[in-house]
Amino acid sequence: MFQYRLLKILAPSEPTHMDGSAYANRSKLEVLLGKALLDEVRGKDVLDFGCGSGAEAVELARVAGSVYGLDISERLLAEARARAKAANVEDRCTFGVVPPAKPIDVIVSIDSFEHFGDPEGILATMHGLLRPGGRIVTSFGPTWYHPYGGHLFSVVPWAHLVFSERALIRWRDDIRSDGATRFSEVEGGLNQMSIRRFERIVGRSPLRLVHLETVPIRRLGRVHTRLSREFTTSIVRCVLEKPA
Repeated sequence: MFQYRLLKILAPSEPTHMDGSAYANRSKLEVLLGKALLDEVRGKDVLDFGCGSGAEAVELARVAGSVYGLDISERLLAEARARAKAANVEDRCTFGVVPPAKPIDVIVSIDSFEHFGDPEGILATMHGLLRPGGRIVTSFGPTWYHPYGGHLFSVVPWAHLVFSERALIRWRDDIRSDGATRFSEVEGGLNQMSIRRFERIVGRSPLRLVHLETVPIRRLGRVHTRLSREFTTSIVRCVLEKPA
């Protein structure tokens, strides 16, 4: 009860520190995955895994041979289809809740691996969807030990580590009433993904690790090391490959 009351004082309404404004008038794909991504997918069959409302899928469709956006939310997929139609790419940019039947050259996934309920199973699924030599290009974060790794629950830095899950869920119930009782049950889900856990999952997968980069929080770059990275990393960038 004390923790709940303190949370109500700290955040009487929903926090706005993760409202997406950092990407205003900017390409989220370019910011998170780099300018070279569009050249890499040019003319190829691409899967946007966890496509949301389709902004990135539509951007990819301007250069890719085909793009399939996969998501579990029918509401978001409806928005994605309308977005593709407005951009005149609906002939090569399609969406659905079931993975595509044809093999894929490149799977792109952003802001997703900290949300998947079964990330190890997701990697296995991705492996099965790729052609031999195909690649997964992903970026995700904030990871669990980031100051705002609790997403909505991080009402102040590291609140999700200081306050109990029970108190945070009770505080969230005053804002959103979807019946969630654990972090993993909230809309989108939170799987408490750390950098070390992700590395272990990748190590157990049949995929080859090509590149993994922990991008430091801008203000903490000077203290960003192998030892401190769980607490000082902004996002994780990773490239995985299916052996030919």
